[in-house]
Amino acid sequence: MVGQPIEIPESEITERFVRAAGPGGQNVNKVSTAVELRFDIAQSPSLPEPVRERLLSRRDRRVTTEGVLVINAQRFRTQERNRQDARERLAAFIEAGREAPPRRIATRPTRGSRERRLETKQQRGNLKRQRTVRDWD
Repeated sequence: MVGQPIEIPESEITERFVRAAGPGGQNVNKVSTAVELRFDIAQSPSLPEPVRERLLSRRDRRVTTEGVLVINAQRFRTQERNRQDARERLAAFIEAGREAPPRRIATRPTRGSRERRLETKQQRGNLKRQRTVRDWD
């Protein structure tokens, strides 16, 4: 899986050009330089099933509930550079889903760490007990 690259055909990527926000003078009001790239992860036949599952299970605000990845690129002043930036970010997102996370090995706390935890809990309780208002009469 690591050796073979994932090829995404152009037909699966949808690009829309919109006006960018932020500084840029009059140019920003006239030219649609920002790119909104959409890629349907859930319906893509070019993604292997384990990669698709990992990408959809990620808690990323760019992925909609329907499983569509939406990338907004408006860092640069030219449409072509923003388009290239969006595609690079898509490639990085897919690359992040290729690698399976290592399985966690269950461990138990050591006796010393348990004793230290209980000791600090005891100290906090004593401190709080000392803070209580006493009736001196």
